[in-house]
Amino acid sequence: MTLAPNVYDAEPIPEAARAEIDQLLKSGDLFRYTAPEDAPVSLLEAEFAEMMGAKYALAVASCSAALFLSLKALALPRDAKVLIPAFTFAAVPSAVVHADCKPVLVDVQDNYRVDMADFEAKLAGDIKAVIISHMRGHTSDMDAIMALCDAAGVPVIEDAAHSLGTQWHGRKIGTIGKIGCFSFQSYKMLNAGEGGILITDDADLIARAVIMSGAYEHNWKKHKAPHGDNTSALQDAFARWQNQLPLYNTRLSNLSAAVIRPQLGELERRVNDGLKNHDYVADKLNQSPWIDVPPPLSAETRAPDSIQFNLVGMSDTDTVAFQEAAKVRGVSVQVFGMSTDNARAFWNWHFIDGQGELPQTRAMLMRACDTRLPVRLQKPDLDFIADALVAAAQDVKTGSSKTSAA
Repeated sequence: MTLAPNVYDAEPIPEAARAEIDQLLKSGDLFRYTAPEDAPVSLLEAEFAEMMGAKYALAVASCSAALFLSLKALALPRDAKVLIPAFTFAAVPSAVVHADCKPVLVDVQDNYRVDMADFEAKLAGDIKAVIISHMRGHTSDMDAIMALCDAAGVPVIEDAAHSLGTQWHGRKIGTIGKIGCFSFQSYKMLNAGEGGILITDDADLIARAVIMSGAYEHNWKKHKAPHGDNTSALQDAFARWQNQLPLYNTRLSNLSAAVIRPQLGELERRVNDGLKNHDYVADKLNQSPWIDVPPPLSAETRAPDSIQFNLVGMSDTDTVAFQEAAKVRGVSVQVFGMSTDNARAFWNWHFIDGQGELPQTRAMLMRACDTRLPVRLQKPDLDFIADALVAAAQDVKTGSSKTSAA
Protein backbone atom coordinates (compact mmCIF):
# COMPACT_ATOMS: atom_id res chain seq x y z
CA MET A 1 0.00 0.00 0.00
CA THR A 2 1.34 3.44 -0.96
CA LEU A 3 1.53 5.77 2.03
CA ALA A 4 -0.18 9.14 1.82
CA PRO A 5 2.27 12.05 1.53
CA ASN A 6 2.91 14.21 4.57
CA VAL A 7 1.28 17.56 3.74
CA TYR A 8 1.33 18.91 7.29
CA ASP A 9 4.99 19.71 7.86
CA ALA A 10 5.98 23.28 6.96
CA GLU A 11 8.92 24.27 4.78
CA PRO A 12 12.20 23.38 6.53
CA ILE A 13 14.44 26.07 7.96
CA PRO A 14 17.70 26.40 5.97
CA GLU A 15 20.87 25.25 7.68
CA ALA A 16 22.27 28.77 7.22
CA ALA A 17 19.93 30.01 9.97
CA ARG A 18 21.45 27.82 12.65
CA ALA A 19 24.63 29.82 13.31
CA GLU A 20 22.77 33.08 13.88
CA ILE A 21 20.09 31.36 15.95
CA ASP A 22 22.75 29.74 18.13
CA GLN A 23 24.50 33.08 18.60
CA LEU A 24 21.24 34.77 19.59
CA LEU A 25 20.44 31.99 22.06
CA LYS A 26 23.89 32.30 23.63
CA SER A 27 23.61 36.05 23.95
CA GLY A 28 19.94 36.15 24.87
CA ASP A 29 19.75 39.23 22.61
CA LEU A 30 16.27 38.54 21.22
CA PHE A 31 14.74 42.04 21.49
CA ARG A 32 14.88 43.97 18.24
CA TYR A 33 15.92 47.27 19.83
CA THR A 34 18.75 46.06 22.07
CA ALA A 35 21.47 46.37 19.41
CA PRO A 36 22.43 49.93 18.42
CA GLU A 37 22.07 49.00 14.74
CA ASP A 38 21.75 46.08 12.31
CA ALA A 39 19.61 43.89 14.54
CA PRO A 40 18.29 40.85 12.62
CA VAL A 41 14.79 42.37 12.45
CA SER A 42 16.14 45.61 10.96
CA LEU A 43 18.16 43.65 8.41
CA LEU A 44 15.12 41.56 7.51
CA GLU A 45 13.06 44.70 6.91
CA ALA A 46 15.71 46.20 4.65
CA GLU A 47 16.20 42.95 2.71
CA PHE A 48 12.49 42.28 2.32
CA ALA A 49 11.78 45.82 1.11
CA GLU A 50 14.60 45.57 -1.43
CA MET A 51 13.36 42.18 -2.63
CA MET A 52 9.85 43.56 -3.13
CA GLY A 53 10.97 46.83 -4.68
CA ALA A 54 9.39 48.86 -1.88
CA LYS A 55 10.92 51.76 0.04
CA TYR A 56 9.97 50.70 3.55
CA ALA A 57 9.10 47.57 5.51
CA LEU A 58 8.03 46.91 9.09
CA ALA A 59 8.22 43.41 10.55
CA VAL A 60 5.63 42.65 13.24
CA ALA A 61 4.10 39.78 15.19
CA SER A 62 1.66 38.61 12.50
CA CYS A 63 -0.03 39.58 9.25
CA SER A 64 -3.07 40.43 11.39
CA ALA A 65 -0.93 42.94 13.27
CA ALA A 66 0.31 44.33 9.94
CA LEU A 67 -3.27 44.84 8.75
CA PHE A 68 -4.28 46.45 12.03
CA LEU A 69 -1.30 48.83 12.00
CA SER A 70 -1.97 49.65 8.35
CA LEU A 71 -5.48 50.78 9.20
CA LYS A 72 -4.30 52.76 12.22
CA ALA A 73 -1.53 54.36 10.15
CA LEU A 74 -4.15 55.60 7.68
CA ALA A 75 -5.67 57.61 10.57
CA LEU A 76 -9.20 56.60 9.68
CA PRO A 77 -12.01 58.09 11.77
CA ARG A 78 -13.70 55.88 14.36
CA ASP A 79 -16.37 53.64 12.81
CA ALA A 80 -14.99 54.20 9.31
CA LYS A 81 -16.30 51.62 6.85
CA VAL A 82 -13.69 49.29 5.39
CA LEU A 83 -14.61 47.14 2.39
CA ILE A 84 -13.29 43.56 2.50
CA PRO A 85 -14.03 40.38 0.53
CA ALA A 86 -16.55 38.02 2.11
CA PHE A 87 -14.12 35.17 1.40
CA THR A 88 -11.19 35.73 3.73
CA PHE A 89 -9.88 34.55 7.08
CA ALA A 90 -11.55 35.79 10.28
CA ALA A 91 -8.37 37.68 11.17
CA VAL A 92 -9.14 40.26 8.47
CA PRO A 93 -12.52 41.50 9.80
CA SER A 94 -10.98 41.15 13.27
CA ALA A 95 -8.19 43.58 12.34
CA VAL A 96 -10.82 46.02 11.09
CA VAL A 97 -12.74 45.78 14.37
CA HIS A 98 -9.55 46.17 16.44
CA ALA A 99 -8.80 49.35 14.47
CA ASP A 100 -12.19 50.76 15.60
CA CYS A 101 -13.59 50.48 12.07
CA LYS A 102 -16.54 48.62 10.58
CA PRO A 103 -16.06 45.88 7.99
CA VAL A 104 -18.36 45.83 4.97
CA LEU A 105 -18.36 42.53 3.10
CA VAL A 106 -18.35 42.34 -0.69
CA ASP A 107 -19.65 39.26 -2.48
CA VAL A 108 -17.20 36.81 -4.04
CA GLN A 109 -17.66 34.71 -7.18
CA ASP A 110 -17.18 30.97 -7.55
CA ASN A 111 -13.61 31.60 -8.78
CA TYR A 112 -12.86 32.94 -5.24
CA ARG A 113 -12.42 36.51 -6.50
CA VAL A 114 -14.28 39.74 -5.73
CA ASP A 115 -17.53 40.32 -7.62
CA MET A 116 -16.72 43.65 -9.26
CA ALA A 117 -20.36 44.73 -9.65
CA ASP A 118 -20.95 44.33 -5.91
CA PHE A 119 -17.59 45.93 -5.18
CA GLU A 120 -18.38 49.02 -7.23
CA ALA A 121 -21.85 49.36 -5.72
CA LYS A 122 -20.60 49.11 -2.13
CA LEU A 123 -17.56 51.32 -2.70
CA ALA A 124 -19.98 54.19 -3.27
CA GLY A 125 -21.38 53.75 0.24
CA ASP A 126 -19.06 55.99 2.25
CA ILE A 127 -16.15 53.52 2.26
CA LYS A 128 -12.95 54.97 3.77
CA ALA A 129 -10.52 52.13 2.98
CA VAL A 130 -10.39 48.80 1.16
CA ILE A 131 -8.61 45.60 2.14
CA ILE A 132 -8.23 43.17 -0.74
CA SER A 133 -7.49 39.66 0.52
CA HIS A 134 -5.75 37.62 -2.12
CA MET A 135 -7.33 34.68 -0.36
CA ARG A 136 -5.46 31.40 -0.79
CA GLY A 137 -3.40 33.25 -3.39
CA HIS A 138 -6.28 34.06 -5.76
CA THR A 139 -5.92 37.60 -7.11
CA SER A 140 -8.99 39.68 -7.87
CA ASP A 141 -9.05 42.14 -10.78
CA MET A 142 -6.52 44.63 -9.41
CA ASP A 143 -6.76 46.84 -12.51
CA ALA A 144 -10.46 47.43 -11.96
CA ILE A 145 -10.12 47.67 -8.17
CA MET A 146 -7.34 50.26 -8.30
CA ALA A 147 -9.11 52.32 -10.99
CA LEU A 148 -12.28 52.53 -8.89
CA CYS A 149 -10.45 53.21 -5.62
CA ASP A 150 -8.11 55.79 -7.12
CA ALA A 151 -11.06 57.62 -8.64
CA ALA A 152 -12.82 57.61 -5.27
CA GLY A 153 -9.70 58.57 -3.31
CA VAL A 154 -9.95 55.39 -1.22
CA PRO A 155 -6.67 53.76 -0.07
CA VAL A 156 -6.15 50.05 -0.78
CA ILE A 157 -4.40 47.65 1.62
CA GLU A 158 -3.37 44.33 0.08
CA ASP A 159 -3.73 41.34 2.38
CA ALA A 160 -1.09 39.23 0.65
CA ALA A 161 -0.71 36.67 3.44
CA HIS A 162 -1.20 33.89 0.87
CA SER A 163 0.40 35.65 -2.10
CA LEU A 164 4.09 36.29 -1.52
CA GLY A 165 5.62 35.73 -4.95
CA THR A 166 2.41 36.24 -6.94
CA GLN A 167 2.56 38.79 -9.77
CA TRP A 168 -0.04 40.90 -11.56
CA HIS A 169 1.02 42.03 -15.04
CA GLY A 170 4.53 41.21 -13.83
CA ARG A 171 4.20 43.50 -10.80
CA LYS A 172 4.60 41.96 -7.36
CA ILE A 173 1.41 41.53 -5.38
CA GLY A 174 1.61 43.67 -2.26
CA THR A 175 3.14 46.61 -4.14
CA ILE A 176 0.00 47.65 -6.04
CA GLY A 177 -2.02 49.16 -3.19
CA LYS A 178 -0.85 51.79 -0.73
CA ILE A 179 0.25 49.12 1.76
CA GLY A 180 0.99 45.40 1.36
CA CYS A 181 0.82 42.92 4.25
CA PHE A 182 2.40 39.45 4.35
CA SER A 183 2.52 36.48 6.71
CA PHE A 184 5.39 34.37 8.05
CA GLN A 185 3.08 31.78 9.63
CA SER A 186 4.32 28.22 9.14
CA TYR A 187 2.11 27.35 6.16
CA LYS A 188 3.23 30.39 4.15
CA MET A 189 6.11 30.65 1.66
CA LEU A 190 8.44 31.96 4.38
CA ASN A 191 8.13 30.04 7.64
CA ALA A 192 8.81 31.54 11.06
CA GLY A 193 5.92 29.87 12.87
CA GLU A 194 4.41 33.32 13.42
CA GLY A 195 5.17 36.80 12.16
CA GLY A 196 4.24 39.30 9.49
CA ILE A 197 5.49 42.32 7.60
CA LEU A 198 4.04 45.36 5.87
CA ILE A 199 5.54 47.37 3.01
CA THR A 200 4.82 50.84 1.65
CA ASP A 201 6.45 53.72 -0.22
CA ASP A 202 4.81 56.32 2.03
CA ALA A 203 7.18 57.82 4.62
CA ASP A 204 4.40 59.19 6.81
CA LEU A 205 2.54 55.87 6.89
CA ILE A 206 5.63 53.85 7.79
CA ALA A 207 6.61 56.34 10.49
CA ARG A 208 3.19 56.08 12.11
CA ALA A 209 3.18 52.29 11.83
CA VAL A 210 6.71 51.93 13.25
CA ILE A 211 5.92 54.07 16.28
CA MET A 212 2.62 52.32 16.96
CA SER A 213 4.27 48.90 16.56
CA GLY A 214 6.23 49.68 19.73
CA ALA A 215 9.19 51.93 18.80
CA TYR A 216 9.06 53.82 22.08
CA GLU A 217 11.29 56.78 22.85
CA HIS A 218 13.65 57.13 19.86
CA ASN A 219 13.95 53.47 18.83
CA TRP A 220 12.61 54.40 15.42
CA LYS A 221 16.16 55.61 14.68
CA LYS A 222 17.22 51.94 14.51
CA HIS A 223 14.99 51.29 11.49
CA LYS A 224 17.09 51.24 8.33
CA ALA A 225 16.34 53.68 5.52
CA PRO A 226 16.29 52.51 1.88
CA HIS A 227 19.68 52.28 0.17
CA GLY A 228 20.70 55.60 -1.31
CA ASP A 229 17.50 57.28 -0.18
CA ASN A 230 17.37 60.81 1.13
CA THR A 231 15.91 60.14 4.57
CA SER A 232 14.81 63.67 5.40
CA ALA A 233 11.14 62.91 4.65
CA LEU A 234 11.26 59.80 6.84
CA GLN A 235 13.11 61.52 9.69
CA ASP A 236 10.73 64.46 9.55
CA ALA A 237 7.77 62.07 9.74
CA PHE A 238 9.24 60.24 12.75
CA ALA A 239 9.88 63.52 14.53
CA ARG A 240 6.37 64.72 13.74
CA TRP A 241 4.73 61.65 15.31
CA GLN A 242 7.04 61.19 18.30
CA ASN A 243 4.86 60.87 21.44
CA GLN A 244 1.68 61.52 19.44
CA LEU A 245 0.53 57.92 18.96
CA PRO A 246 -0.40 54.97 21.20
CA LEU A 247 1.93 51.98 21.29
CA TYR A 248 0.47 48.55 20.55
CA ASN A 249 3.72 46.57 20.94
CA THR A 250 3.33 44.13 18.07
CA ARG A 251 7.07 43.78 17.41
CA LEU A 252 8.84 40.81 15.81
CA SER A 253 11.73 39.24 17.73
CA ASN A 254 15.29 38.85 16.48
CA LEU A 255 14.94 35.07 16.75
CA SER A 256 12.07 35.05 14.24
CA ALA A 257 14.01 37.32 11.90
CA ALA A 258 17.02 35.00 12.06
CA VAL A 259 14.75 32.14 10.98
CA ILE A 260 13.25 34.12 8.08
CA ARG A 261 16.25 35.85 6.52
CA PRO A 262 17.99 32.75 5.08
CA GLN A 263 14.70 31.77 3.45
CA LEU A 264 14.53 34.91 1.29
CA GLY A 265 16.94 33.29 -1.15
CA GLU A 266 14.71 30.22 -1.28
CA LEU A 267 11.60 32.15 -2.27
CA GLU A 268 11.96 32.08 -6.05
CA ARG A 269 12.51 28.32 -6.09
CA ARG A 270 9.59 27.74 -3.75
CA VAL A 271 7.32 29.90 -5.91
CA ASN A 272 8.32 28.06 -9.08
CA ASP A 273 7.94 24.63 -7.47
CA GLY A 274 4.60 25.57 -5.93
CA LEU A 275 3.16 26.77 -9.24
CA LYS A 276 4.41 23.72 -11.10
CA ASN A 277 2.94 21.36 -8.48
CA HIS A 278 -0.37 23.22 -8.40
CA ASP A 279 -0.84 23.24 -12.16
CA TYR A 280 0.10 19.56 -12.46
CA VAL A 281 -2.55 18.57 -9.91
CA ALA A 282 -5.09 21.03 -11.34
CA ASP A 283 -4.77 19.49 -14.81
CA LYS A 284 -5.47 16.04 -13.38
CA LEU A 285 -8.40 17.22 -11.25
CA ASN A 286 -10.02 19.04 -14.16
CA GLN A 287 -10.30 15.74 -16.00
CA SER A 288 -13.07 14.80 -13.58
CA PRO A 289 -16.57 15.99 -14.53
CA TRP A 290 -17.29 16.59 -10.83
CA ILE A 291 -14.26 18.77 -10.00
CA ASP A 292 -13.43 22.24 -11.28
CA VAL A 293 -10.22 24.16 -10.53
CA PRO A 294 -10.87 27.80 -11.52
CA PRO A 295 -8.13 29.16 -13.81
CA PRO A 296 -6.03 32.23 -12.94
CA LEU A 297 -6.96 35.59 -14.39
CA SER A 298 -4.97 36.48 -17.49
CA ALA A 299 -2.83 39.08 -15.68
CA GLU A 300 -2.04 36.77 -12.77
CA THR A 301 1.02 34.58 -12.18
CA ARG A 302 0.35 32.68 -9.00
CA ALA A 303 2.56 31.38 -6.18
CA PRO A 304 0.39 28.64 -4.60
CA ASP A 305 1.19 26.22 -1.77
CA SER A 306 -2.31 24.71 -1.66
CA ILE A 307 -5.05 23.93 -4.15
CA GLN A 308 -8.71 24.94 -4.17
CA PHE A 309 -11.39 23.40 -6.33
CA ASN A 310 -15.17 23.35 -6.59
CA LEU A 311 -17.36 20.27 -6.53
CA VAL A 312 -19.75 20.19 -9.50
CA GLY A 313 -23.21 18.65 -9.42
CA MET A 314 -22.94 17.47 -5.84
CA SER A 315 -25.52 17.86 -3.07
CA ASP A 316 -24.69 18.55 0.57
CA THR A 317 -24.84 14.82 1.20
CA ASP A 318 -22.54 14.16 -1.75
CA THR A 319 -20.10 16.78 -0.51
CA VAL A 320 -19.82 15.21 2.93
CA ALA A 321 -19.45 11.79 1.32
CA PHE A 322 -16.67 13.16 -0.92
CA GLN A 323 -14.73 14.40 2.11
CA GLU A 324 -15.08 11.01 3.76
CA ALA A 325 -14.09 9.13 0.61
CA ALA A 326 -11.00 11.32 0.15
CA LYS A 327 -10.02 10.80 3.78
CA VAL A 328 -10.30 7.03 3.39
CA ARG A 329 -7.93 7.35 0.45
CA GLY A 330 -5.45 9.32 2.55
CA VAL A 331 -6.17 12.93 1.55
CA SER A 332 -7.67 15.52 3.87
CA VAL A 333 -10.10 17.95 2.25
CA GLN A 334 -11.60 21.02 3.89
CA VAL A 335 -14.91 22.26 2.47
CA PHE A 336 -15.03 25.83 3.74
CA GLY A 337 -18.78 26.05 4.20
CA MET A 338 -19.31 22.51 5.47
CA SER A 339 -16.69 22.56 8.24
CA THR A 340 -18.06 23.36 11.70
CA ASP A 341 -17.13 26.88 12.85
CA ASN A 342 -14.80 27.39 9.89
CA ALA A 343 -13.00 30.74 10.30
CA ARG A 344 -13.30 31.42 6.55
CA ALA A 345 -17.10 31.23 6.48
CA PHE A 346 -18.50 34.73 6.93
CA TRP A 347 -21.60 33.56 8.80
CA ASN A 348 -19.33 32.49 11.68
CA TRP A 349 -18.06 36.06 12.23
CA HIS A 350 -20.57 36.90 14.95
CA PHE A 351 -18.36 39.73 16.20
CA ILE A 352 -19.37 41.98 13.29
CA ASP A 353 -22.73 43.53 12.48
CA GLY A 354 -25.11 41.72 10.14
CA GLN A 355 -24.09 42.11 6.52
CA GLY A 356 -27.17 40.85 4.76
CA GLU A 357 -27.11 37.92 2.38
CA LEU A 358 -24.07 37.23 0.22
CA PRO A 359 -25.50 34.55 -2.06
CA GLN A 360 -22.54 33.98 -4.36
CA THR A 361 -20.06 33.67 -1.51
CA ARG A 362 -22.32 31.34 0.45
CA ALA A 363 -22.93 29.08 -2.54
CA MET A 364 -19.23 29.00 -3.36
CA LEU A 365 -18.17 28.16 0.20
CA MET A 366 -20.58 25.21 0.33
CA ARG A 367 -18.71 23.47 -2.51
CA ALA A 368 -15.22 25.01 -2.38
CA CYS A 369 -12.56 22.53 -1.30
CA ASP A 370 -9.10 23.19 0.07
CA THR A 371 -6.17 20.77 0.16
CA ARG A 372 -2.61 21.37 1.28
CA LEU A 373 -0.04 21.10 -1.51
CA PRO A 374 3.36 21.95 -0.04
CA VAL A 375 5.97 23.04 -2.55
CA ARG A 376 8.34 20.28 -1.37
CA LEU A 377 6.10 17.49 -2.74
CA GLN A 378 7.36 15.34 -5.59
CA LYS A 379 5.50 13.88 -8.57
CA PRO A 380 4.53 10.58 -6.85
CA ASP A 381 3.05 12.62 -3.98
CA LEU A 382 1.13 14.82 -6.42
CA ASP A 383 -0.18 11.78 -8.28
CA PHE A 384 -1.33 10.23 -5.01
CA ILE A 385 -3.28 13.35 -4.05
CA ALA A 386 -4.82 14.00 -7.47
CA ASP A 387 -5.75 10.37 -8.06
CA ALA A 388 -7.31 10.09 -4.60
CA LEU A 389 -9.47 13.17 -5.13
CA VAL A 390 -10.62 12.11 -8.59
CA ALA A 391 -11.40 8.62 -7.33
CA ALA A 392 -13.29 10.00 -4.32
CA ALA A 393 -15.53 12.04 -6.61
CA GLN A 394 -16.02 8.95 -8.78
CA ASP A 395 -16.96 6.93 -5.69
CA VAL A 396 -19.65 9.41 -4.70
CA LYS A 397 -21.21 10.00 -8.10
CA THR A 398 -21.17 6.42 -9.38
CA GLY A 399 -21.85 4.62 -6.11
CA SER A 400 -18.56 2.71 -6.14
CA SER A 401 -16.36 2.60 -3.05
CA LYS A 402 -12.80 1.90 -2.06
CA THR A 403 -11.67 1.49 1.51
CA SER A 404 -7.93 1.84 1.10
CA ALA A 405 -5.42 3.62 -1.11
CA ALA A 406 -3.69 1.43 -3.63
